[in-house]
Amino acid sequence: MGKLTELLNNARARAQALGVPYAGALTPKEASEVWKLAPGAKLVDVRTRAEWDWVGRIPGAEQIEWMSYPSNQPNTHFLVQLKHQVDPEALVMFICRSGARSHNAACLASEAGYAECYNVLEGFEGYKDAEGHRGTTGGWRHAGLPWQS
Repeated sequence: MGKLTELLNNARARAQALGVPYAGALTPKEASEVWKLAPGAKLVDVRTRAEWDWVGRIPGAEQIEWMSYPSNQPNTHFLVQLKHQVDPEALVMFICRSGARSHNAACLASEAGYAECYNVLEGFEGYKDAEGHRGTTGGWRHAGLPWQS
């Protein structure tokens, strides 16, 4: 079995165990590997423009806000923007700050006909540590994966 197949099988098993309606759930390191190994795979960053500008961006990721900043209102054009930027046949991975908005985006995209949707667990910044700060416990950045300010 190839590395990509192994990663996706693990992600699918994890999604089944979590009881989520999309194809799979990946750790940030797994998502990075899948992105490199799967032709046409897309990483969609659903954080706000403010987060991209102030916290950091993932080079090459599609950027589509799930919630608009500063109003914190749902982006009513999310699916239209997704369909414009990402082929419904593509393997698509969603990432946000910690995995919650990306979970919702993966659910919506799955309902809209995207068959290969994956949530990136831990997100870009990871979980809160004992002091309530992010960036030290899990996440894309903490894993040492590519990002820029």
